[in-house]
Amino acid sequence: MSDRGSMLAQPLRMPSAGRAAAYTALLLLGAVVGVAGALVQAGSFPGGLILALAGAAGLFIGGARALGTRAGAVAPAVGWMVAVVLCTAGRPEGDFLFGAGGGSYLFLLGGMALAVICATIGLGRQPLGDDVRLGK
Repeated sequence: MSDRGSMLAQPLRMPSAGRAAAYTALLLLGAVVGVAGALVQAGSFPGGLILALAGAAGLFIGGARALGTRAGAVAPAVGWMVAVVLCTAGRPEGDFLFGAGGGSYLFLLGGMALAVICATIGLGRQPLGDDVRLGK
């Protein structure tokens, strides 16, 4: 048993400047992927939607793997959600980016579900590295 205690009992650690920059870059990249996905998802219905959701899932998993934390998946997910919600807002002239179709709702709800899934199980259960293999 570890003597480190539970995660809730540990003091907060501030990220280094490089890690903070990586989280900020992932947040901005999530916003870019969200806007790009909003434009692509209606292009050709099943293909565009799958491409947009696959790009978002790849970014969320990639962020978690690159930084080695769940926050690496949360940062681009927050950027994605903010960008997509801002894209859904109508303008005073009545223009809007999303149409009222099934693909738009699948993109919104599917992207949010992917964000939760990737942030929850993005790192997986298997530890990384050669020294953690059984039988060595």
